[in-house]
Amino acid sequence: MEPDKKPGKDLMERIAEAPAAALDATLQETESLANKLPIGKPVASTRKYWNILGPGLTTGAADDDPSGIATYSQAGAQYGFQLLWLSAFTFPLQAIVQEMCARIGIVTGRGLAANIRAHFSSKVVYGCALLLFAANAFNIGADLGAMAKAVQLLHRGTSYSLVVICFVILTLFLQILLPYAKYAKYLKWLAMILLAYVASAILSHLNWGTVLHKTLTPSIRFNKDQLLLICAILGTTISPYLFFWQTSQEVEEEIVSGETSLASRQGSDKKTIKNMRIDTWSGILLSNIIMFSIIAVCGAILFPKGITHIKTAAEAAGALRPFAGNLTYGLFATGIIGMGLLAIPVLAGSSSYALAESFKKHEGLYRKFKQAHAFYGIIIVSMLVGLSLNFIGLDPIKALIYAAIANGIVAPVVLVLIVIISSNRHIMGDWTNRRSTTWLGWGVAGIMGLAGLAAIYSIF
Repeated sequence: MEPDKKPGKDLMERIAEAPAAALDATLQETESLANKLPIGKPVASTRKYWNILGPGLTTGAADDDPSGIATYSQAGAQYGFQLLWLSAFTFPLQAIVQEMCARIGIVTGRGLAANIRAHFSSKVVYGCALLLFAANAFNIGADLGAMAKAVQLLHRGTSYSLVVICFVILTLFLQILLPYAKYAKYLKWLAMILLAYVASAILSHLNWGTVLHKTLTPSIRFNKDQLLLICAILGTTISPYLFFWQTSQEVEEEIVSGETSLASRQGSDKKTIKNMRIDTWSGILLSNIIMFSIIAVCGAILFPKGITHIKTAAEAAGALRPFAGNLTYGLFATGIIGMGLLAIPVLAGSSSYALAESFKKHEGLYRKFKQAHAFYGIIIVSMLVGLSLNFIGLDPIKALIYAAIANGIVAPVVLVLIVIISSNRHIMGDWTNRRSTTWLGWGVAGIMGLAGLAAIYSIF
């Protein structure tokens, strides 16, 4: 008798498998339709490019979580187009860091926390992992609240509490019960929701000459509010949870492709590294295009109307409606929900990778729940802490402030470790950093160190 037809199989397990089967069927149907498209050079090239995309795309997309959307909205609402240049400035910095993380995962066959534990003091990795868990839990709480508010904007009268709980159940289901190969496909397609913000920018009838000028011309007002906002933008784009997530996702991809032993995963080849770079730089480019679009939309619509104080992404969507119309408003609100569904599992997952690797527990979304209790337990605890923050009266802005403090401490430390590991020929072999990459990595670590200190100083 086949294992899944044993009389004793639990009824709840069968019920849980039904949504997974439905989602898998939808993904397979989408891919089947894509494969039936007439083959020509443009279509074939696009298909090949799409197949290359993976961890880099989803990591870049997850960077634009509802908390990030709120930060970018505030930048546009408060300062118009003045801070648009940050979308161009952060692009190469973020891409270089994420490329180093991905390369570490591919070449060593281990996650970032496992590499830090192997080459540095255990106290360092424990401290970083615990602070990351705290920062991500606060971020999850703020993101859940933003998603629930966005649902209420689209459907008035919906219960806030019910929506938050449903989102937690849905994201836990996807991470725990859905096999990794299917889950990765889901995240990849969900990233396309970000294009809603590109559409909203197009619908806003921007003055593209002014927009381009502001994008290419850095401008800073040296006052406390703007410096704090710039630090927040840097912190939400170059975030520790992305470092841990992408490194581990590259390892997961290798395991799913059949490289199940550590020895078989170590080392790499030119094609793999080239595809990883295409994937990573594409994901970060998408992320920064979305940052640009959100700042531009709010700068063009809210700033001239004097609506300069935006606390959440849902507030930004609601403020746009009277001036931008229902379509732009709807796209903005839908984007908040979609990106929350993508980013929240990444936040919880990165905490779990970091802590499980730090304490030498079995980890990986490719494993079943019974094979990695600690790993999935951390995901569940992260989600429950985030959920609880929505019921104890913690203001979402305070949650993000606490997250910013933790990230301000963690980001520079982890960046230094990333540069050291990726520059070490003993660890990376032929795939060590180029000298220019190392210097740029140190530059990013220095910038994030200053941003973290400035943010902590401004908050206190």
